Amino acid sequence: MLRWLRMLVTALAVVMGLGMLVIAALLWLRLSQPPLPELPEQIVLPEGAHPAAVTFARDWLVVVTETGEVLLYDKQGRLHQQVQP
Repeated sequence: MLRWLRMLVTALAVVMGLGMLVIAALLWLRLSQPPLPELPEQIVLPEGAHPAAVTFARDWLVVVTETGEVLLYDKQGRLHQQVQP
């Protein structure tokens, strides 16, 4: 009985160690990615605007600037709507 318990504890410790390695590897992979995707070449932001968030939709591209302004672009890169905070 004691031998079985020792093997069980050892197996659980090995599984927990492997799980910690997997979690550390996943965090390292996810956090090493660039924070924002690159904007397409045809998108021209207004002067002085810096992107804080970018959302790619099927037919639209939404850019939120650091000042909170929301810019809505179509597939061709034309600015359709500009919403001020």
